Amino acid sequence: MHRNHIILIAISAAILTAAGGIYIIQPRLSQGAHIIVISTTTSLYDTGILDMLEDEFETLHPIDLRFVSVGTGLAISYGERGDADMILVHAPPLERPFLEEGYGVNRKILAYNFFSIIGPPEDPAGIHDKPLTEALRALVEKGQEGGALWISRGDESGTHAKEKEIWRLAGFDASALREEEWYKEAGAGMGRTLQVAWEYEAYTLTDKGTYLRYKNEGLTNLEVMVTGGEDLINVYSAIAVNPSTAPDVNFDDSMTFIQYLASEEGQAILGSFGVETYGTNLFNPAVELLETRTDPFIAECIEAAAFFEGTECPVEYRRGEYDLYG
Repeated sequence: MHRNHIILIAISAAILTAAGGIYIIQPRLSQGAHIIVISTTTSLYDTGILDMLEDEFETLHPIDLRFVSVGTGLAISYGERGDADMILVHAPPLERPFLEEGYGVNRKILAYNFFSIIGPPEDPAGIHDKPLTEALRALVEKGQEGGALWISRGDESGTHAKEKEIWRLAGFDASALREEEWYKEAGAGMGRTLQVAWEYEAYTLTDKGTYLRYKNEGLTNLEVMVTGGEDLINVYSAIAVNPSTAPDVNFDDSMTFIQYLASEEGQAILGSFGVETYGTNLFNPAVELLETRTDPFIAECIEAAAFFEGTECPVEYRRGEYDLYG
């Protein structure tokens, strides 16, 4: 085991632990059963948004949604094996090969928010409100001096992928940094990583939604140091598992749910979630924004971070006649 791997989360192929609960993958039910297994990221599950979407969707459709919450890398692997009918994730660099290798179809960008670097209120590295790359360089310098700690997700999730990307933008290799004492790995979901960072009085990268929930519930005292901008945009997408490679998946009902998420009603739920509790929305709907470009800067950020060949889903990865693309 790596000497800085401070938390180990073991997840077998058959038993998935999500937010204190256990989901056991059952054999595929008889064809036509109205159940969808959705593998998704902990940064969505931990906010509570999926519970609200499930409640609203199931009042309209006789379809039972069953979410499996893991890191994006694992969520995609369940889709590859046909253990999930669709995926809800936020890692475009991992989503593209999922499409290109024939595992996924009908990718739809649904929402966005921004990642943030958070840290102890005292801010020992002095990075508050600095430009991203300058902040990361200051963190490395202070960490190597023994004055700051960094907690990495270390779990090949979407957040971990973004983490490695921003270190690269700042001129560092995360695989080299992980050999240094100040750079530690949680190997856990977003919620647990936030708690580890709080316990260690360390800095970490987080999505907006999970951070606000944990902050509001008194589960962390860490403060936002750096956020916003093109390099920290966080884009969420739904992808149906390709029935050509996994014949037993519930493709039709998955597409019904993806259409719902992209509909005015689904987008309204995404856009309003969190306002009453946190005073701000946790997610920003993306469908109309990309269609109308009402905010050209944000549209360009999403396109730069999450479009493939100039589109959210190239034509060769679209299956069936669904009103998803303009």
